[in-house]
Amino acid sequence: MTALRPLAAGGAGGAGPAGVTSGATGSGAGDRFELLRALATLCEAPGPSHDAILAAVGLPEGLHGEEHTEVFVLQCHPYASFYLNADGMLGGEAGDRVAGFWRALGLVPPAASDHLAALLGLYAALGDDEPRLDHRPTARAGIAHARAALLWEHLASWVPAFLAAVSDVGTPRVQAWAALLGEALTAETEMAAPPSRLPLALREAPEPPSPGSSVSATLEALLAPARCGVVLTRGRLTAGAREVGVGLRQGERRFTMRAMLDQDPRGTLEWMAREAARWAGLHRRWMPEGAGISDWWSARAATTAVLLETLANRASHP
Repeated sequence: MTALRPLAAGGAGGAGPAGVTSGATGSGAGDRFELLRALATLCEAPGPSHDAILAAVGLPEGLHGEEHTEVFVLQCHPYASFYLNADGMLGGEAGDRVAGFWRALGLVPPAASDHLAALLGLYAALGDDEPRLDHRPTARAGIAHARAALLWEHLASWVPAFLAAVSDVGTPRVQAWAALLGEALTAETEMAAPPSRLPLALREAPEPPSPGSSVSATLEALLAPARCGVVLTRGRLTAGAREVGVGLRQGERRFTMRAMLDQDPRGTLEWMAREAARWAGLHRRWMPEGAGISDWWSARAATTAVLLETLANRASHP
């Protein structure tokens, strides 16, 4: 069976407090899709209904706007395009690919068609539609095929990396949300046959940095998860600066990395190599085994780790 496997509870990058995932596999299809719809709402800006939803799914209440902004706006962007675009930016080719999927279903894509909340909502809606088509087997099969394509092409291809990043930098409340969503997606992939090949976004992803890449070119690749296999958040850069022993200069991630390199090139590159190696392990634990997705992400991060180690050695022997 395939699974999106959350980490064990506790520790850096953990899946949140133990016991929060018990509701991830409801007794019926309606329960499954209602859970996904509820979890989708919780990654949007907090509203009056959030505490009631948190309580309904067994998560700690009290998620406030500042906490949400820190995790979902400033650090871990819940958009497919951020993880799958060649430049790590929102929109672009990856965003167009997701919008095209909505259109293929005869739907008008919402403004943020690749946002996690939109995609989970669509997945739940397709799941709700299937039982209503029992008397039309061909139509039901089409809906089931569309839901499977959405799961593997537009959710499993990037959401586990997003959840791992959330567990890295989020508060216990948000980590619990990530753990529960990971369990819910596990249940979905266990019930769905994986495709025979990688999702299109991964098949067409740009090559990772080459062994001959410069430090500047490698830094640009580190801003794009699809190129480097690493989700390098502001929180992790803060931890890296502390570990290396250099001053942290706030600003865009590119500026922060460059400032770290200016102060201690070798130490910074060695930390980045360790971070990439750590992500190779995270992908093994969070990514689905089916369709080669786990191997793809893990290999990409491992390749980046080797390159960064090479650059660190060059920095120590100019």
